[in-house]
Amino acid sequence: MSTAFATTRRRRQWGGDVRAEALPTAPPKASQRSMGANRGAIWVTSLAWLAYTLRTLKIELLDRPPTWSTVLPMVVYLVIVAALSTSALAYLIARQGFLYRSSQHTRTTRVDLDAHFADGSPSLTVLVPSYREDTRVIRQTLLSAALQEYDDMSIVLLVDDPANPTTEDDRVLLDGALSLPWELNRLLAGPAAAARNLLAAFDNNTRGRWTANNDELTDLATAYSEAADSLDDIAATVVRVDHTDDFLADQVVGRLADEFRNVAAAIDVAAEQGVEFTVERARQLHLRLVRVFTARVSAFQRKRFASLSHEPNKAMNLNSYLSLMGGEYTISNRAGLTNLVPVTSGPKADLVVPRTDYVLTLDADSVLLPEYCLRLVHIMEQPENERMAVTQTPYSAFPGAPTRLERLAGATTDLQHRVHQGLTHYGATYWVGANAILRRTALDDIATTEIEHGIPVVRYIHDRTVIEDTESSIDLGSHGWTLFNYGERLSYSATPPDFGSLAIQRQRWADGGLIILPKLVNQWRSRKGSASPMTFTEYFLRLTYLSSIAWSSICLVLVLVFPFSETLLSPLVVLCAAPYFLAQADDLHDCGYHRRDVARIYGFNMVLLAINLAGTLRSIGQAITGSKIAFARTPKQQSRTRTRAPFIALPLALIGFSVYTVNKDLNAHRWWHAAFASLNASTTLWAVVSLIGVFAALGDLVTGAVRFVYRDAAPHAAPRPVAVDWAVVLDRGTA
Repeated sequence: MSTAFATTRRRRQWGGDVRAEALPTAPPKASQRSMGANRGAIWVTSLAWLAYTLRTLKIELLDRPPTWSTVLPMVVYLVIVAALSTSALAYLIARQGFLYRSSQHTRTTRVDLDAHFADGSPSLTVLVPSYREDTRVIRQTLLSAALQEYDDMSIVLLVDDPANPTTEDDRVLLDGALSLPWELNRLLAGPAAAARNLLAAFDNNTRGRWTANNDELTDLATAYSEAADSLDDIAATVVRVDHTDDFLADQVVGRLADEFRNVAAAIDVAAEQGVEFTVERARQLHLRLVRVFTARVSAFQRKRFASLSHEPNKAMNLNSYLSLMGGEYTISNRAGLTNLVPVTSGPKADLVVPRTDYVLTLDADSVLLPEYCLRLVHIMEQPENERMAVTQTPYSAFPGAPTRLERLAGATTDLQHRVHQGLTHYGATYWVGANAILRRTALDDIATTEIEHGIPVVRYIHDRTVIEDTESSIDLGSHGWTLFNYGERLSYSATPPDFGSLAIQRQRWADGGLIILPKLVNQWRSRKGSASPMTFTEYFLRLTYLSSIAWSSICLVLVLVFPFSETLLSPLVVLCAAPYFLAQADDLHDCGYHRRDVARIYGFNMVLLAINLAGTLRSIGQAITGSKIAFARTPKQQSRTRTRAPFIALPLALIGFSVYTVNKDLNAHRWWHAAFASLNASTTLWAVVSLIGVFAALGDLVTGAVRFVYRDAAPHAAPRPVAVDWAVVLDRGTA
């Protein structure tokens, strides 16, 4: 299998993730005790903040004559404490929603799922946007999609690599990506044919009968055993480079093989005990085998065609294909351009793009468990959910991360899974773009068409910001659609393995939230007089989700650098924050991490402070100038990604300033502030040393300084001879 990167197994770092098993698919049911404790945490945070506010106002305004030098710092500090307490409350409230949902969640049984889809499934297209991805990583995603238990499904790899590669690496990546559909179709062809033939024979033999005989049940059990063997063969084709490959082979393909063997054994036992199988039930079990191995995998390159947008972001890669669905096209090569021309009558189509009921968008570094599509489409097909536009399972982190950084970043991902599940309890769901099933009619509702360079460009997923999924959530809500997080862990996604690639990802996440805020306010206003007005809790959680990164980063910087008066410091501030950190520690433990990791995550967030600030400033800049921020894809490669020098310099400056502050506070007997500065210095120092690495940090600083001082002059390209194209001259003109 071709790849542009080395396939040597990544070395495991001390302090990496030792877990091998995936987290439970369905969360353990929350107890009344845990829900009561979380309610208490919400009350403690709220009352501590109120007590602190009243105490400060009394000291600063009543106990002594107020002056500008005391009132202004007081107001700033009260705002800071209120903002940080709000973020803590938002986490605790979302956590309460997660606990409620986990206590009430009941899995739909297999027999109900099989019965619901016995007469067929709504049509579904899986779209996997990809740009210069490692072939091995794309294969993981496509294979997990191809093994979905779904019968009317087409998988399309949207290859966004340069259509005419100029380097060997680009050529290898493009060729590797385009070869994957053929490889996977061939891999699944044998088991798929066997399952279809067995189903056809079963239908022929049981026509007019109500029950299946023992021979037919024996054949069915044998088919499940042989399917399990086929899955073992498929797992053996997975090249094991890192923990994500292990997860795919063992926790996805291997676990499905084990389940099939259990089904085979259960059928044999039931037959021995004389259990009567109806033909309908036996046929449903046959259909399951057909669904697992039946998938149509293909690839599409929008950059081959001048008639499609070439905007360099994931949203427009998806939009280009979505705009073609439901049409037939011929490929026109004229005037030096290749275009897709809609077929109305006459010539036979070169490309047919079916329109389907549902679309699954799936990032090229994500992996789905086999029941993902079956369970999510089932929930969308319920009569009460006809206005449900998006269903998803917020992704979890792959277990077994080999580095400390990847393990902690994965821990924050697993915490966010619980937060997003809690948001759904209050109707405040946001679409998380790594994976989601979208109702096609809902996408049509929010579509807009613009003419760009003479080409009509349809936008279903708006790319005004780099967090296009979040903005689309607001757009869908404004049109009366709902979004839903299915209450299980059915999807996993890769976490950046080094600080450079993590910085690119987290800066992108911090961009755009402030720009979307006006849309949220407009949605809240428009729903005021409607039959379903936005509740205060929904509005509060949505508002916090969009803007808390910005205000938390700014407030934290102010707390760190501004020399506030000792009278503004109080144990009540610690009491405001304590429930949040204790709750987070419990959540980490429930997700398979250590409670003490809460301190490590604090240091992790300290080194991300510069990145979050950069994202906030870019959002403000876009709001002022109106210029679109360039979409920065997260690198997916085995080699280390260089970090921008300011993202290294700020944590180092923070450590130095905190140490200086500790010394100054101890001399002034400012014990509370000295303790806070000590915490910041120690956790940030640990994070720089353990997560970034001393030599890596110094190397990135030196490289950044050198590149800032010495800038290479842009090379002058030699003039290239231009061949005369008659169609260009006659159709487009010499200009």
